[in-house]
Amino acid sequence: MIALTVNGEAHSFEQPPSCQQLLERLNLAGKRVALERNGEIVPRSRLGEQLLADGDRIEIVVAVGGG
Repeated sequence: MIALTVNGEAHSFEQPPSCQQLLERLNLAGKRVALERNGEIVPRSRLGEQLLADGDRIEIVVAVGGG
């Protein structure tokens, strides 16, 4: 079991997910987001290949338009 902390909340997976799979599970796929893994930004081009590991701390920020 893989345990992650996402924006301060615990999440668990049976297999290590990619960052993209995490976004899909959180219904954030296709939205403008920034994802930080253990203090480092994961580039959008690497979201599909970057696998998460047990104990990772993830912060996700969703861009909001307006003015």
